[in-house]
Amino acid sequence: MTDLTASPLGRATTYGDTYDAALLFPVDRAPLRAELDVAGAPPFFGEDVWTAYELSWLDLDGKPEVAIATLRVPADSPAIVESKSVKLYLTAFNQTRFASPHAVQAAMARDLTRVTGSVVDVALATPASFAALPHAEPAGECLDALPLAIEDYVPAPDSLITTGPAVSETLFSRLFRSVCPVTGQPDYASVQISYRGPSIDRAGLLRYLVSFRRQPGFHEHCVERIFVDLQRRCRPAALNVHARFTRRGGVDINPYRSSAPMAPPVNARTARQ
Repeated sequence: MTDLTASPLGRATTYGDTYDAALLFPVDRAPLRAELDVAGAPPFFGEDVWTAYELSWLDLDGKPEVAIATLRVPADSPAIVESKSVKLYLTAFNQTRFASPHAVQAAMARDLTRVTGSVVDVALATPASFAALPHAEPAGECLDALPLAIEDYVPAPDSLITTGPAVSETLFSRLFRSVCPVTGQPDYASVQISYRGPSIDRAGLLRYLVSFRRQPGFHEHCVERIFVDLQRRCRPAALNVHARFTRRGGVDINPYRSSAPMAPPVNARTARQ
């Protein structure tokens, strides 16, 4: 497994302001998936959509420019990128001169592709398009008003049971929380689950999602665990799991996993992001 002691996580860090691609720190996906008994080709498709809100650089005359970057990392990439290293990397653009936003975009795509081992798509939204960026709350029926008594906060896949005939529905919760596997900082998310198959007990599903509250895990790994547990316990004919995590350090991460190859939902920011 990747040695996280070599990463910037959990350490006091000096934020530089000069571009440095070496700041990006990869984390191999394979050992994390081995914890889920997933070897070889994973049983899902998808991508991790990052939104970086605090991107700034200098033009050739030294005048600052700003943009919002969207980074799309394929779920089949050999590695993810440790999030604090991404924040350090983006901060390091601040006093670096680039000829154009396209040059910034190309540098980011090149560096992230190298680190993850798969082609990463990078798009920049400049201020002229900020007003058109989408905002939306999760679609589907919210589970959060269901009454629950909970004592333990360890992932409980046994809570996932089917209770009826086949349905096609979308459910979501805003109550998800996990913690950083190194620092213990909380990570909050809205989790949306769309499926077609035997009806999943809603109270059990909410109990399962809440059970991650003290669970250490990277965002991507938590979503893959949810997908794998639902697939194994409930046997849906089709399944999509989409999480939108609240931002930390100016970056949010939104992993999407699906049983079929399809585009993820529109990257629409929720109120909490």
